Amino acid sequence: MPTMSRPRPRRARLYLGRNDLRRPSDRVEAGVVGALSAVFCTVIAAAVLLAGHVDQVQHAEAARLRPALAVLSEGSVLAGGPFTPVAQIQAQATWRLANGAERAGLLTSQTAPGVDGARAGTSVPIWLNRAGDPQPPPPGQAGIVANAIGAGVTFVVSAALVLAGCYWLFRLALDRHRLAGWGRAWADTGPQWTSRP
Repeated sequence: MPTMSRPRPRRARLYLGRNDLRRPSDRVEAGVVGALSAVFCTVIAAAVLLAGHVDQVQHAEAARLRPALAVLSEGSVLAGGPFTPVAQIQAQATWRLANGAERAGLLTSQTAPGVDGARAGTSVPIWLNRAGDPQPPPPGQAGIVANAIGAGVTFVVSAALVLAGCYWLFRLALDRHRLAGWGRAWADTGPQWTSRP
């Protein structure tokens, strides 16, 4: 029993099939759609690479930090001024470096979220870089994965919007060209179909 091939969709027949009614503008549109589709596939591959790069960078940054405990020398206070857009909670504290030396400095709610509402003598966890300076806590594994996925998705969505805008502008110009061609064709054949001189 012979198998019947499924007919192509109408748009596929218009763009890909042999069709005497297909206009040159249809072939141009098919080429542009194919090129934009290829660019979008490339964007998806680039987004996967970007997500992997973000994951590696954040893992490397987290590996360069060392956990430590800081003891507050005074209670936390809300600090801010007329030139500070966002007030921060901060407190003076001391902590020990990897070589055992003690260092004193200012902790903020950004580098040590535990200072919020803490009193003098309270121990709060902090993260130190190789120089012994407090740094914002690194994201956990779930946070790193979320950041990597978010970077990839944002890149894909942004590129899709740009490509959609390019296609819309192209169709706008192409439709104007088609309408002008139809107008010229009607100007040639219209008088033959009507009784107007």
